[in-house]
Amino acid sequence: MEVAALQKVEQLALKKLKVFKQSRLRYIARSALASMFIGFGVIVAFKTGSFFYGEHSPLAYPMAALTFGAAIILISYGGGDLFTGNTFYYTYTALRKKMEWRTVLKLWLYTYLGNIVGAAFFAFLIYTTGLFAESAVNGFLLSVVDKKMNLPVTELFFRALLCNWLVCLAFFIPLSLKGDGAKMFAMILFVFCFFISGYEHSIANMCTFAIALVLHHPGTISWGGVFHNLIPVTLGNIIGGSVLMGFMYHYVNKPYLDELDSKPNPMEVDSNE
Repeated sequence: MEVAALQKVEQLALKKLKVFKQSRLRYIARSALASMFIGFGVIVAFKTGSFFYGEHSPLAYPMAALTFGAAIILISYGGGDLFTGNTFYYTYTALRKKMEWRTVLKLWLYTYLGNIVGAAFFAFLIYTTGLFAESAVNGFLLSVVDKKMNLPVTELFFRALLCNWLVCLAFFIPLSLKGDGAKMFAMILFVFCFFISGYEHSIANMCTFAIALVLHHPGTISWGGVFHNLIPVTLGNIIGGSVLMGFMYHYVNKPYLDELDSKPNPMEVDSNE
């Protein structure tokens, strides 16, 4: 039963809330850190994929998907607050009546803002390195960004919904596993699945778009394309994390959670004796 893992989700959400109450600036900084970790994943994925893309190999996308798993390892073990995962954590905690809904919305907003700051700063750092200055290297990245910015809104929304469902599972399932090796393997596997499937992740897109915009890019890549993608993708990510993860796991486990809540706390019993 996943109740133990859900308890960890609740504890993690409350720890994040504590950081936010102590310092909003520190919370934004943690969120910026998370999107910069995503940026590292974007760079290694598209740098690896470009070697195969230049040779017109069908392995370009699979290799990019495989190496992008570095991002989730960095976030999980390096810290940081990611908007997509927080749609699950905070929704579930609010349903457990441990957090107010207005606080959930406020935390989402601050997390998203911090993720934007991190994506922009990381894109600037990559620009200064010149690593993607040559067309032979940036061709794969720009081709993917071009496609993402020109997909129909409905497709973007549902791809994003499925994406965050899978990404939240990538953080949630390892909570029930023992050993760092098993946890990292599960995370990389789930991230590979979301990447290779062509789903849409708002923060990964944010980082990729920021990098593409600071490069010499075609006219089909624009700020208008950024909003065309990120608005439906962000909404889809919210539904995937809050409804398909937060609401669903709370609903299917409610009898067990209620039973757990009804049991006396051993610490409280001891204090009353």
